[in-house]
Amino acid sequence: MTPSASRRPRYRFGEPEVDEAIASLVEKVGSGDNSDLVSELVVSSLQLASDEADRGELKIANAALREMRRAFRTFAPFAHRRKAAIFGSARTQPDDPLYAQARDTAAAFADRDWMVITGAGPGIMEAGVEGAGVDQSFGVSIRLPFETVTSQFVAGDPKLLNFRYFFTRKLAFMKEAHGFVLLPGGVGTMDEAFELLTLVQTGKSQPAPIVMLDVPGGTYWRTWRDFLRTELEARGYISAHDFRLFTVTDDVDEAVAEITGFYTNYHSSRFVDGLLVMRLWHAPPAPRLRELSERFEDILVSGGLEPMDATPAERDDGDHLDLERVGMRFDRHGWARLRELIDALNAPSEGDA
Repeated sequence: MTPSASRRPRYRFGEPEVDEAIASLVEKVGSGDNSDLVSELVVSSLQLASDEADRGELKIANAALREMRRAFRTFAPFAHRRKAAIFGSARTQPDDPLYAQARDTAAAFADRDWMVITGAGPGIMEAGVEGAGVDQSFGVSIRLPFETVTSQFVAGDPKLLNFRYFFTRKLAFMKEAHGFVLLPGGVGTMDEAFELLTLVQTGKSQPAPIVMLDVPGGTYWRTWRDFLRTELEARGYISAHDFRLFTVTDDVDEAVAEITGFYTNYHSSRFVDGLLVMRLWHAPPAPRLRELSERFEDILVSGGLEPMDATPAERDDGDHLDLERVGMRFDRHGWARLRELIDALNAPSEGDA
C-alpha cells in the first residue's frame, strides 16, 4: 500500500541507497499506517552514527528509547482505563496520617474504576498501591541506590516499570495519567508539582486536573500556595487565572471529585489545522455556546465555539468518533482560561464565571 502524502516521511537520510534500504526494511517489518514515523526513527538513529555521537551519548539515546518502548507496551492494554497518578514522599511512615490519606484516596479511585500510577517506592507510593490494590496499580520506579521498590508488587509484575532516567519516567506519568494527586513531600515532589504545572500552563501536555492533598489542618500546600501568591503572582510571574490549574484540599472526597469531575462531559482534545477540537459526551446547545464564546472571547483568535463533526484527520485515526465535538480558534496562550472553559462545559447549567 502506497502511503498518502501526509503519511510519507518528512525527512530521509539523504543517500538513495540507504533510504531505499530503510523503506524496504520498514515495509518488511509491517508498520502499516505508521511507516512514515518508523522510517524517521530509523533515520534519526543512523544520523546519530553519521554525527559521530560518542558511545555515552548513544547509550543515553538507546536506553531512553528502550524505556519508552516498554512503557508504551505496558500501558497499551489499559488505554481505555482512566488513571490517576499519586505523588508524595518516600519517607512517609505507615503510621503517619498522610499515609492513610494517600491510601484512602487510591481506594476511592479504585472504587470508581480508575487505576492509579505511583512511583512504586515506599511511603506515599506504597500507600497508593495498598489502597488501590496491585491489580489496579502501575508502579513507575526510578533506579536509585537508596530507594527500594514497594513490597506490594510481586517480582515480575508486568505493571511494574523500572526507569534509569527521570525524564523517561516523567514522560510515562504525564502521558498515561488523566489526573494527578500530590501529597506533601521533598524536593522530588516539588519537582513533580512544578513540572506538572509548567506542562499544563504552557500547553505541552493535555489539560488535566491537579490536586494538592494534605491532611485536615495541614499547612504544607496552603503555605506553598501562599508563596505562589506573594512571590510569583504579586511580581507578575503568573496570573490569578493560573491558580485554577490546581486545587488545594485536605478532603479525600473533594480530591477525587475534582479529578473525576473533570471528565463529566469533557473527554479529550487535539489540534487539527490550527483548530482546537474538544471532544465531549454532549455538546452544549447553540445559545450556551454563544454565551461561552462571549465569556471566553479573550482566548479566541477569531470566531466562537462551534459544534462540529469529526475532522478528516480524526477519522483517519479513528479518534473517538463516537463523541460530539466543539471547535474553537484558541490562542494557545490562555491555558488556565481554557481550564475554566472546560469547567464550564462540564457544568453548563451552573454559574461558571
